[in-house]
Amino acid sequence: MIKAILIFNNHGKPRLIRFYQYFAEDLQQQIIRETFHLVSKRDDNVCNFLEGGSLIGGSDYKLIYRHYATLYFVFCVDSSESELGILDLIQVFVETLDKCFENVCELDLIFHMDKVHYILQEVVMGGMVLETNMNEIVGQVELQNRMEKSEGGLSAAPARAVSAVKNMNLPEIPRNINIGDINIKVPSLSPF
Repeated sequence: MIKAILIFNNHGKPRLIRFYQYFAEDLQQQIIRETFHLVSKRDDNVCNFLEGGSLIGGSDYKLIYRHYATLYFVFCVDSSESELGILDLIQVFVETLDKCFENVCELDLIFHMDKVHYILQEVVMGGMVLETNMNEIVGQVELQNRMEKSEGGLSAAPARAVSAVKNMNLPEIPRNINIGDINIKVPSLSPF
């Protein structure tokens, strides 16, 4: 089972973090730092498998990673997962990102985090591999994009909400409230 998926840049800045096993937030940060130090100090010509760090489970877990340009893609898995299978899964995930973003780069992961999480959820959910067929994943992402466009997209939601509030027939708000000897003047709240 996949316990965590970590993507960070060459400087150790996390770009995508997904834990499928509960860890307290401070422990998650320690795991990210430890994993980065374990992976980043290795040469590019050595094996892409190593024993998990002491914080993530030691010898019971494996870190399987690939280094592409400025990003490390690290999957932390238990002993039931195949190292070569996970390496292939990383390759499928990266190639899918590449197809969806047309030459994916670190900035795509930063500015399109929602889409990256959606793609990851098409591949892995709850620590279990769902789909490894890149064409099927890309097809689902394209379907999601078409649905967002037909609904006006998420970016149009705030504008639609403001126009809906403007068009609401609200009763007139009282301008003066008298409670016994107290007189309260209510300022105009309408910015429209």
